[in-house]
Amino acid sequence: QVQLVESGGGLVQAGGSLRLSCAASIRTFRSYGMGWFRQTPGKEREFVAAISWSGGSTYYADSVKGRFTISRDNAKNTVYLQMDSLKPEDTAVYYCAASPRPDLGSSYYYTRRYDHWGQGTQVTVSS
Repeated sequence: QVQLVESGGGLVQAGGSLRLSCAASIRTFRSYGMGWFRQTPGKEREFVAAISWSGGSTYYADSVKGRFTISRDNAKNTVYLQMDSLKPEDTAVYYCAASPRPDLGSSYYYTRRYDHWGQGTQVTVSS
């Protein structure tokens, strides 16, 4: 009965910002590591960012380092992705994911490490 719902996607100009939210219906939310992935048509789902249960450890894909920030509010069962300096190549459907491993481990970038996924939210960055 785990459910993840993303929100905050939309259309933005290159160089702009957007903040994505993921609300989780997980009673033991603090025991889950959380991640964000994205996917475009004809391409494999790729890792964007991840965060441990306490927020003490964060991980980012090289393509978004310095521009995106992942955070979580365990009191609200919510994880966020702040996206700044957006580029057209950031255009994709963004998915929130939950892992039963609180600290994620060394394979935080691997889709198979996450057991629960949201339905995704579209982010479009225009030139």
